[in-house]
Amino acid sequence: MARVCQLTGRRANNGFAISHSHRRTKRLQHVNLQDKRIWWAEGNSFVRLRLSTKAIKTLDTKSVGQMAREAGIDLNKFKCS
Repeated sequence: MARVCQLTGRRANNGFAISHSHRRTKRLQHVNLQDKRIWWAEGNSFVRLRLSTKAIKTLDTKSVGQMAREAGIDLNKFKCS
């Protein structure tokens, strides 16, 4: 499974690891992803998503259905049984 947030599309960022002598080597800054089970009120069920912590904080202001519509995602595929 790719390290991508399913609602926001956040993924790894390129950066440098800088040593004490200031040598630079390329590295990846990965997204802080969490597997979450969230209540989807419109579908009247739980959905299991892999979300970044930024997306989890955004869920306090927006609903899961609204964020999924903006991302173009069908939440019926992620229903928990």
